[in-house]
Amino acid sequence: MSKDIANAVTQARSLESPSKTESSPASVGGGRDAFFDNAKYLLIVLVAVAHAWELVESSRATKALYVLVYTFHMPAFIVISGYLSRTFAGRPRQLRRLVGGIAVPYVVFETAYSLFKRYADDACDHPVSLLDPWLLTWFLAALFIWRLTTPLWQQLRHPLAVALAIAVLASVTPGIGEDLNLQRVLQFLPFFVLGLCLKPEHFRLVDRRAIRLAAIPLFAGALAFAYWAATRMRTEWFFRRSSAQEIGEPWWTGVVMTVALFGCSLLLTAAFLAWVPRRRMWFTVLGAGTICGYLLHGFLTKGAKYSGLVDANTWLHDPAGKVVLTVVAAGAVTLLCTPPVRRVLRPVTEPDLAWAFRRDPAERPAKG
Repeated sequence: MSKDIANAVTQARSLESPSKTESSPASVGGGRDAFFDNAKYLLIVLVAVAHAWELVESSRATKALYVLVYTFHMPAFIVISGYLSRTFAGRPRQLRRLVGGIAVPYVVFETAYSLFKRYADDACDHPVSLLDPWLLTWFLAALFIWRLTTPLWQQLRHPLAVALAIAVLASVTPGIGEDLNLQRVLQFLPFFVLGLCLKPEHFRLVDRRAIRLAAIPLFAGALAFAYWAATRMRTEWFFRRSSAQEIGEPWWTGVVMTVALFGCSLLLTAAFLAWVPRRRMWFTVLGAGTICGYLLHGFLTKGAKYSGLVDANTWLHDPAGKVVLTVVAAGAVTLLCTPPVRRVLRPVTEPDLAWAFRRDPAERPAKG
């Protein structure tokens, strides 16, 4: 009997990891998933590159690329985060990982970024506040909230429809406020809930030659539309941090844009995932360190801005300079995702908090 109990506990523990082989189309070393690690690395490169583009003057072509990337890079990241959160049920072990892997990095980096802005930006006396995420840390706050509510979404009959309705209501509600950047939490919510609803076979659907070929004209058409919209559309829509009224538009545009951007983001996300390699690549190992690249690259981009480095080198605003800046940003975030950096940051991003929590009775070794 005791052996059966021990085996049952072992099996339960194995189900707690959202990145195990059973939940993914392809796996690396019997554990991590090559497909999702590849996708996360490529997406974090796009995040860093888009932030680097913000440092230079935007030509119409640059703004079109910026709009294209912002349409799908965070939605894709959030869909993957939702998919990898499907097994979250609020078990003690999962709650400890939630606190250690999300809450602790949020507190540490929100404080670090606030102090960095306060002392590096001479034009700003930025307060230190854990309720007002600055720059990159909003995603950690959002992920913490989304994952905590996962059991609720999994109990609803039509979770995606409810999440989309909440996002629409948020887009026309200017009084939500800045606490925990709730506008972004609510407006990006449908992508996380969609990830919760997906199954491995859904990701296999995009692993077809016909889908990959269709993705090429889709991206070309999206880029052409972004070039047309670059001088006509407010980029604030893509950040999802403001209501329609706060952007200066009629309330009903919030409804239209929320639904339209949701559809466009899903199409481009599917097209992007269709081209993500399924096998192990040279950058697959970097997918495990994307949290480090995400949290650290902001110091580089903002440091370049506050120091006047980009403004002092006017050639960076030229087309060739923007190419150089893109390559530098991609290379820098790649280095920040490497295993040595991950090991250095492990006490912050993957802390051992066993001392802070009671031991779960289910994890105690069986007697006899």
